[in-house]
Amino acid sequence: MASRRVISRLINASQHTGCPCHGCASHSHHQQLAAVSQVRSMATPVQTVQKEYAFEVSGSNLRFGDGVTAEVGMDLKNMKARKIGVFTDPIVAKLKPMETALRSLQSQEDLPFEVYDQVLAEPTEDSWKKAISWAREHDFSHFLAVGGGSVIDTAKAANLFTVYKDADLMDYINAPIGKGLPVQHTLRPLIAVPTTAGTGSETTGAAIVDITSRSFKTGIASRALKPVLGIVDTQNTESCPTAVHISAGLDVLFHSMESYTAIPYTERTPRPANPINRPTYQGSNPVADIFSLWALQTTVKYLPRIAKNRDDEEARKQMLLAASFAGIGFGNAGVHLCHGMSYPISGLNKQGPKYKHAGYEVDHPIIPHGVSVALTGPAVFQFTSPSSPDRHRQALAIFTNTTISDPSISRIPDSEIGAYLFEAIARFLDGLGVPRGLKAVGYENKDIEMLVEGTIPQRRVLDLAPGIGDFVGEDGRHHLRRMIESSMEY
Repeated sequence: MASRRVISRLINASQHTGCPCHGCASHSHHQQLAAVSQVRSMATPVQTVQKEYAFEVSGSNLRFGDGVTAEVGMDLKNMKARKIGVFTDPIVAKLKPMETALRSLQSQEDLPFEVYDQVLAEPTEDSWKKAISWAREHDFSHFLAVGGGSVIDTAKAANLFTVYKDADLMDYINAPIGKGLPVQHTLRPLIAVPTTAGTGSETTGAAIVDITSRSFKTGIASRALKPVLGIVDTQNTESCPTAVHISAGLDVLFHSMESYTAIPYTERTPRPANPINRPTYQGSNPVADIFSLWALQTTVKYLPRIAKNRDDEEARKQMLLAASFAGIGFGNAGVHLCHGMSYPISGLNKQGPKYKHAGYEVDHPIIPHGVSVALTGPAVFQFTSPSSPDRHRQALAIFTNTTISDPSISRIPDSEIGAYLFEAIARFLDGLGVPRGLKAVGYENKDIEMLVEGTIPQRRVLDLAPGIGDFVGEDGRHHLRRMIESSMEY
C-alpha cells in the first residue's frame, strides 16, 4: 500500500515540476530550474523592488525548570508592579498552574491583582473585545497570562489596547485585513506562563484571532507585543489532556518545518525604508534555522511518546522546550502555507462542517489549531520541496530517523524528495491519530474555492511561501487550489 502511494506521489511530483525524468541525479539542477520557471511563468509582472539585506533576532527572556511558576510573584514584585491584570481561561482557572500563580502573587505584600478567567479557546474578535474592554476598565501596570496560546495572545491584545486606549481593533490587525499600523509606544510588561507545549507564544510578538465576520483567522504581529519573560514550567503540562498535547505538538512541528523552509530573508521584498517597518516574520535566516531544526528533531522524537503516554515526563519536558525553541525560530523567520491555509480551515468550520475535535472540553465546533495546520502538511511540503531540496531532504531524514548521508536518503533525486516527504509526514500524522485530510473533518470538494479565498488575505505568511509566485493572481490561486485538493484525502 505504501509503495503504491509513493509511486502515485512521484507521478504527481513529475506533473508539478514539469519534468518527465526522475532517475538521474545529474538532471536535478535543471529540474529545479524548470520547476521554478513553471511556478514563476504565471506570476503577474511587477516592478523591480529592492530585496531585504538584514534580519533581526528577537525573543523573550525564558526561564525553564520544575516549579518555576512559584516565582512569578517575586518577579512582578521585583518589577515594581503596581497592579496586575491576570488572564486565564475557565479550564486552567481550576488547575494547578493557576493555583500556583495566584498563591505566588498572594505571597507578596502590597501586590494587587485582578483576574480575567473568561478567555475563549481559539479566540474570536468578540472575545478579544470583551477582554480588552475589561482591561481598559483597570489601570494595570503589568500583565500575567497563565494558559495556552489563546490566553497568552488575548493578554497581548489586552495589553496593546490598554496602552492604545482609543484605537480600534482593526488599526493593528495585519494588513490587508486591517491597517497593520506599527506599534510605536512601549507596552506594559507581560509575563507569560504557558500550560501547553505548542504555540511558543511566550517567545513571540504574534497574537492570533478568529475574525468571525470574515470566517478566517489572522492576527497582530509586532515585536512590541513580546512578553518580557516566559516562565516555562515543566509541571504545567501534567494535567494537559492527550488530545491537547497532540494538537499543541503539531503546532510545534509545523512552526519548525515552515520556518526552516520559508524563503531566505535575502529574498523578501520590499526592503523596509525604515527598520521600524521590518516585519516580525522575516524569512529563514541562520539564527532561526538553528532553533527550528532542533525543535523539529525533538518533536519528531518525543511527540509520539506523549501520544502513547501523556505521563511520560521526559517527553513532556522536551516538548515544552521544543515549543519555545520553535517559537524563537518562527518568531523571527515566520511560517507560511500550512498556517496560511489553516486559518480559513478553522474559521469556516463554525458555519460549515461544525466539526468538534474529540478530547476538547468546549461547547462549540472546533478544529484545534495544530490539527488545522497539519491537515495540509503533506501536500504543502511536496509543493515547496523544489525551492530548497537540501532542506526538505534534511526534514525527510529526520522523519525517517536517519541522516542525509544514509543511502536511503542520499540516493533520492531532488525531484522526488517532495513525494517521499509527503508520505513520511502522512505516516507520522497517522501515528498520532490526526484526521486523514479535510474530508475527515467534514469539508467537501465544493468547499475548495471557499478555502482558497479564505487563504488569499493571509499576506503576512503567504509572503514567505516559497514557489507560490504572485499568490493574489491566478497562479497563486492555482497552486493553493491544488494543495487543498491534495489535502482533501490521502
